[in-house]
Amino acid sequence: MPGARAGRRWRACRAPLAGPVQAARPAPLSARHPSRHDGQVRIEAVQGDITTQDVDVVVNAANSSLLGGGGVDGAIHAAAGPDLLAACREVRRTRYPDGLPPGDAVATDGFRLPARWVVHTVGPNLHAGQDDPTVLASCFARSLEVAVELGARSIAFPAVSAGVYGWDVAEVARIGVGVARLWEDGVENGGREGHPEPHGIELVRFVLFSPAALDAFEHAIAASGRSDDE
Repeated sequence: MPGARAGRRWRACRAPLAGPVQAARPAPLSARHPSRHDGQVRIEAVQGDITTQDVDVVVNAANSSLLGGGGVDGAIHAAAGPDLLAACREVRRTRYPDGLPPGDAVATDGFRLPARWVVHTVGPNLHAGQDDPTVLASCFARSLEVAVELGARSIAFPAVSAGVYGWDVAEVARIGVGVARLWEDGVENGGREGHPEPHGIELVRFVLFSPAALDAFEHAIAASGRSDDE
């Protein structure tokens, strides 16, 4: 599966966190979300507003400039307030003068958001000929990795690259859920040879704007072979 191939590469694309971020241990997850004591990562899809999610990390479907835009990007910048734009300008100045490459991810503080941190990732733009599914998978894998480096235990994703970037939402769902399942498999099997050793994340939530997108992600979760209601 394309998502799995990219997921296996996440160690190779590891990069240091951005300067304007304070990594720290978040409040106990049990205060906000039911904990999975069986070692599994809870993967769920909901319809709602990603800017209101009470999780440790929200993922921003950013553009390479990191300076805001439309859709999820604009909504997160509006909700977080002007300090988020200032932090993104600093990331551009110190880390990515040419912009954040597609498939990579970088963190800032969340400022006025309920989430403590924002992880910005740049999805491939199908309209610009960026049709490699491994790049899209890397958006999800790198975001998870950066979240763990921050000390986060819960993360909320939008449908990265769906909408104006032209990717079919069912394909985005298949890839995003596939990477989350691969991450979960690594948590459960990290001590085995050949498996990655991710850790820390207990909740992966996909937050979708429309009923159609929610249906696509719910189908992908069901088709991935495990019910998180068990």
